Amino acid sequence: MAKSPDSTPQTFEAALAELETIVATMEDGRLPLAEALAAYKRGAELLQYCQTALKNAQQQVQVLERGVLTAFAPGEADAGTKASDRSSTGEADAP
Repeated sequence: MAKSPDSTPQTFEAALAELETIVATMEDGRLPLAEALAAYKRGAELLQYCQTALKNAQQQVQVLERGVLTAFAPGEADAGTKASDRSSTGEADAP
């Protein structure tokens, strides 16, 4: 492992890449016990970092959805335009 055990990753992607490297190294099964324990500890720290970053991103998306996005209702969006479209094309209800 190139990173020191206590260093904080710069980005989610960097943490995920390091975590994937640790997993691959541990799956190889050739680490001595002390190194395997240190790798496991670092992996747990990276996992917690990634989970926190994902949770924060999810909360930001929810805030954006509440402020910007609304549910799509097919009948409501074009209800105002249909009447004017029909009257301009001669499809309005006959008297």
